[in-house]
Amino acid sequence: MKKTTYLVLGSICLSTLLWAPSAVQAADGGVYDSNGQIIFEPSTEPVNPVDPTDPEKPVTPVDPTDPEKPVNPGTNGPLSIDYASSLDFGTQKITSKNETYTAKTQKYKDQSGNTKEGPNFVQVSDARGTEKGWKLTVKQNGQFKSESAKELTGAQVSFKNGTIVTASNSAKPTATASFELQPTGAEATVTSAQEGQGAGTYLTAWGTDATTGAESISLFVPGSTTKYAEKYSTTFTWTLSDVPGN
Repeated sequence: MKKTTYLVLGSICLSTLLWAPSAVQAADGGVYDSNGQIIFEPSTEPVNPVDPTDPEKPVTPVDPTDPEKPVNPGTNGPLSIDYASSLDFGTQKITSKNETYTAKTQKYKDQSGNTKEGPNFVQVSDARGTEKGWKLTVKQNGQFKSESAKELTGAQVSFKNGTIVTASNSAKPTATASFELQPTGAEATVTSAQEGQGAGTYLTAWGTDATTGAESISLFVPGSTTKYAEKYSTTFTWTLSDVPGN
């Protein structure tokens, strides 16, 4: 009996020793994993225009053809045209010589209300979340005409020094370096984003600052064209397509 008793007691002592480390380990608190996630969806909110020389800063553009009137709001997203400059070629003397007139630079107010100048531009935003690409075109809706319907025959608008301005890390689309518009309404490609490009906000600016911008968009008028002492005007239509550019 004594032998059996000692064996049982020995087993109890050994069991206590074996379980002791586990009890100490459990007192540390252990390890637990949890999850984190975020889901993005296409945005349909309009995007404000930004500074063509500092695209991280929002601005309020001024329409040179009607400075007191608020500019037209951009189209709704997720693929949108946020803004396109209107073109003012100034007040010019009537002449019988061939003349080329340059468009005034784009004026805009910064967040502090200060007026600045920069190149004329068109702004596009792609918030679809697909990087599927897009294409922007522009056309001139007829020849410049006067208030009495006189036509500025032979006049032609030209764009040059096209460049991309953006704060986005997506691959840049391609701006057409230079192109001319036809009053017949033929479309000209302005910017092309292939698949894998163009997610975010992009400006196609003509020139990189006020100096180069003042030389980048021009209106040629032949000397043989009859000019009346009136205001001549036309309109331009910008079209953004959700198809990859070439």
